[in-house]
Parts: sequence; structure tokens; C-alpha cells
Amino acid sequence: MTTVEITRFRAPAARAETLLATRPAMLRDFETDRTGFLGARLIRLTEDVWLDIVFWRSPEDFAESRRRGGDRPGIQAFFSLIDEVISVEEGTTTEPVGA
Repeated sequence: MTTVEITRFRAPAARAETLLATRPAMLRDFETDRTGFLGARLIRLTEDVWLDIVFWRSPEDFAESRRRGGDRPGIQAFFSLIDEVISVEEGTTTEPVGA
């Protein structure tokens, strides 16, 4: 099974284009610098509410990433556009990622 991080956050609609433009650099930082990062999906729920679903190899990999926070430029640029983290949850998949 794969660990899943589910983060709901608020970012103003006026920042949506910038948020999407910074996403690739954030993902590159995760791919090159975060052990166990398997991928992510960003979903826009409303004008200003987003859902970020991130897949990790293990709960330990997710915990280490949370501990490190926005310690890379691409990650920090993305995080800086978020006004409010509404919730963060952790779960596990019931089927392989990509299935």
C-alpha cells in the first residue's frame, strides 16, 4: 500500500495562474529531494479551495517531508501562495498507485 497525503487549502482565485505556474518547480523539488515521493495531483474544488493529493512510499517518508516543510525554493514558492491550510489528512491506498 501507498501512503497518501490529502491537503485542502485556500488560495485566492486571483493567484490561481501563479499557483499553477509554480507547481512544476515544486514537483521537481519533491522528485529530486524527497525520499519516497511518488507523485501528486492538484484538484481545484472551488474558486479558492484546492485539494492536493500526494503519494508517498511510506508513512515515514511523508513524516520526514512534513518535518522539512518548504525548505526548497520551488516548494517555498508554491507554499507562499497559500493563504490557509484547511486540513491535512493521511491515509493509505487500497490499490496500487496508477491503477
